[in-house]
Amino acid sequence: MVNAPPPQSTTTPSDAGATVGELASKIRSKNAGPFWVTIDVFLPDDDAYQRLADASWLTPEGISRVYEAPAEAVKIFRIPELRVVKISYPRSVPQGSVNDRDIHSAQQYIPLAAHHV
Repeated sequence: MVNAPPPQSTTTPSDAGATVGELASKIRSKNAGPFWVTIDVFLPDDDAYQRLADASWLTPEGISRVYEAPAEAVKIFRIPELRVVKISYPRSVPQGSVNDRDIHSAQQYIPLAAHHV
């Protein structure tokens, strides 16, 4: 029996229902001090930027549902000149504490990357 390669995704950023990860040219997350996480989404062109920036779920309440952070503390910065959307929210536990499972917050972008635009 020959193992066939996994099917390739046919979704492109222009398709309806593309994810943030498919739309973005780069996404990164990192600490913004010991108590905050920041996620930067870099978009490849103005159309992709506008599509994400205008997404109906890209609100403090929407991000709060994804990251279980208090909506009143979520900050969203839309920077059209750079084609970047920056999202900051408080960490659930301080960096380096005994319950911290991602000390550098480097994996925190993943739920956002999987979110459909």
